[in-house]
Amino acid sequence: MTSLRVTLVGATGETGSSILDGLLESQNPKFLVTALVRPASATKPAVEALTARGVAVVPVELTGPQDALVAALSGQDIVVSAITATSIADQIPLVDAAKRANVQRFVPCDFSSVVPPKLMALHAAKEDVQAYILQNYVPYTFIDVGWWYQLSLPKLPSGRTDYALITGAGFAGDGTARSGLTDARDVGRWVARIVADPRTMNKAVFAYDEVRTQKEIWELVERIAEETPLQNQISETEIKRRIELGKTSKDPKAINDRYRMEYLWSWGIRGDNSPEAAKYLGYLDAWDLYPDFKPRSLEAYVQEVVAGKARPAYENNAALRQAIKGG
Repeated sequence: MTSLRVTLVGATGETGSSILDGLLESQNPKFLVTALVRPASATKPAVEALTARGVAVVPVELTGPQDALVAALSGQDIVVSAITATSIADQIPLVDAAKRANVQRFVPCDFSSVVPPKLMALHAAKEDVQAYILQNYVPYTFIDVGWWYQLSLPKLPSGRTDYALITGAGFAGDGTARSGLTDARDVGRWVARIVADPRTMNKAVFAYDEVRTQKEIWELVERIAEETPLQNQISETEIKRRIELGKTSKDPKAINDRYRMEYLWSWGIRGDNSPEAAKYLGYLDAWDLYPDFKPRSLEAYVQEVVAGKARPAYENNAALRQAIKGG
């Protein structure tokens, strides 16, 4: 049985936790996981829980002495980064260390919807990291996973699903743009397949569970909840107005709103987050690679939410939940 040594950055975060689960659950190959953590976080309960799961924990600063980072990556086959959105640039010294340590594959923190270059402010830092990887000929795989189920559902008038929602999804334009959707819990399962596959070396991969329009999501929620969702329709004109306002404003709320509207414009109006758009941009389609993958269905997730059994996204990150809300 094959074993691969993987270093994971951000193992206790929302995306990182899913990736960790996927790596540890994989049986062929088996992954021997090391988590890099900040020294200041080494004694936190979430980090101590990693050790209990058989994960090797190495305290090291990404922006600290380069030799220490190289030593931490020595002997590792793969580095996967699920770093926080505010620390994307800290991956640059991680890339340098991975190259010096002869890591065989570097997976930067993408794990988002498909977006063409230079379209969105929040993607600029990720694009800079990708460019740096290519400039330095570091072996890589870029992975995007579409829009999470957990961020896709509308509110109900009764409020009975509010516990699971950060904010009710905005209904972009006429709601007919096709978009790749993924249960956040499936991200790690996709990653485990992708990073062990020689076909994905030096490639970008689009991994998603289902493709839906917002109209279809609203209809699904209505059928299962037996309640008509709130529409919260936002026109293309309004989306663009709020994007432009955020570009010139110094108000944090307007700036955060710009980021949210850029996402909505990209996948909800332009249709960037579709398999067709991804293939045009050069992505491999995960379903072409792994037709046997068994995803969680959107219908099952909606049933879970309506039954009161779902876990809210980012439930342990109040600041990020507030930013997504636009507050």
